[in-house]
Parts: sequence; C-alpha cells; structure tokens
Amino acid sequence: MDEQGCPRCKTTKYRNPSLKLMVNVCGHSLCESCVDLLFIRGSNACPECGTALRRNNFRLQLFEDASVEKEVDIRKKILKDFNRRETDFDTLTDYNDYLEMVETIVYNLSNDIDVESTKKKIENYRKDNKDLIMKNRSKVSHDEEYLSRLLEEETHNAEQRLQETLEEERKVKNLKKKNKELLLDELMCSDLPAHMILATHKELTQSISKDSQTSTTKAPATKFSTGIKIGHQQEFLPFPKEETAPLYVFEPIIIDMCGPAMISEETLTKEGYLKYIRSATAMELGGGYRNIVGCQRALQDAFCGLYH
Repeated sequence: MDEQGCPRCKTTKYRNPSLKLMVNVCGHSLCESCVDLLFIRGSNACPECGTALRRNNFRLQLFEDASVEKEVDIRKKILKDFNRRETDFDTLTDYNDYLEMVETIVYNLSNDIDVESTKKKIENYRKDNKDLIMKNRSKVSHDEEYLSRLLEEETHNAEQRLQETLEEERKVKNLKKKNKELLLDELMCSDLPAHMILATHKELTQSISKDSQTSTTKAPATKFSTGIKIGHQQEFLPFPKEETAPLYVFEPIIIDMCGPAMISEETLTKEGYLKYIRSATAMELGGGYRNIVGCQRALQDAFCGLYH
C-alpha cells in the first residue's frame, strides 16, 4: 500500500505525523488544511474525480485505505433500507440470495460499476418494500435487546458498588472523627497518663481501619456478562486428570546403524583419533561445539551400513 498522504498538497504522514486526512462520499481523501482552503465557500468539486461535494460531509478518515472508508459509508446507507432478517424469508436459500444481492449492490457502488442501474434497483426496492423497511427499522432484534439488558444490569451493579464503597468510606470517616473527639475529651478530663490514653486510641483506630478493609475485601465479587468473576486471577484451567490412563514412560529411540558400535569418547582420546581432527576455535567452543563431536560424526558416517 502507498504511503498515506494528501493528493492535493502532497503532504505525507512521514513528513507530518500529525496529518489528519478527511474523506467524503466519493472516497477520495484530503488533508484538513486542503479541505478548509478548497471549501471556503461551502461547496466545491473533488480534485480527484470532480464529484460535487459539500464541506459538512467530510469526516475524519479512520482507515489507511480511503476506499475502505467509502465502502463502509455505502454499506451503512444501504443497510438502513435493506434491513430484512432471516425470519422475513420462507427458506434459507431465499435469505442467502437476498444477502448476495445486498453485497452485489455494495460492491457495485463502491467500485463504480453500473452505478445508474444499481441506484434504480435501490429505488425500486424502497418503493416495493416501504412498509417492511419502516417496520424493521422500529423493530429491535432479540440480540440487541439482550445486550442492552446486560449493559443496563452491569451499569446498575457498578453504580451500586460505587454507592456501597462511598457509604463505607463515609462511615469510617465518621468513626475516625468521633474517635479523635473522644481522645481530646479523655486527654482533658481523664486522670490516666497521656501515653496510656494514646495507646488505647491507637489500637481503636487500627481496629477501625482493619474492619473497613475486611468489609471491603469480603464484598461478593460480581460477574461479567460472560459469567467470569471480576478479580479472577487464575490464568489457566486445571488440567483434567485421567485416573485410568497409564503414566507416560520414556523409552529411548534405538537406531540400528548396521555397523560396529560407536567408540566412546574416552577411547577416542586414548587411541589418538583426535590428532587428525582440527581443534575447535574459541567461537566454536562458545557455541557448544567440540572437536570430538566432529570425530564421532566422521566415524559414524564411515561405519554406518557396513553390515547391511
């Protein structure tokens, strides 16, 4: 995909990271500055295709590809009229044919294919299904009703939790205020030493704070609409245990080399095989390679298949 930029002033996102591109019904984008300059009088033509446009129809481009913005805008307008549901059809085949017709209309308008005939088709559909279109616009689907109820319930629960928290904080604040007033009264009127009075009230303050914390933590956890509790910390579900299944026992793979047994590392060192092998460099040693590995590989290649 080409770099995002304004086709009129040639400014790109690379040169100006804060560049804001605007798009209109024709699907061609312009930067915000060019829109303000080009549409000072309120209306003008698109520099790309010459389509008559109005300034108030421009909106901020959300997708990198302006053609996607055009398709999204066309699809929203088409689906306002083509709002029939599966329950409005007798068979699933008829519903699938209807969906295919809608996608064809969106594709033709997005790619400027048979625009006039497609618009006539849309107008004829509006006239023939005027009552059904208005009925479906006012009718909310069952899924939307269910989601709206869930959102209302979660909003109500959140407000209720907030009110409970504020009420608990207010109670704790009042208790601390009364405790402070009681402390002052005892310091003024009591015959006990001051340090004993302070220690008693310090314990009382700590118990009030502890009770407020426990009441907050013991509050029942609410659930999301999916059923998962808020504050759920377990990342993985427990692995199901099968009591009847046998435990896994590792068995090493036995490879028949069809040749003599491999010579051990001690024998290779004692017999002097390593004299004819290049020593490993410091870089190779750092990577885990040893010259005895190369010796073993050479012997394995030489002996493999001798008894085949």
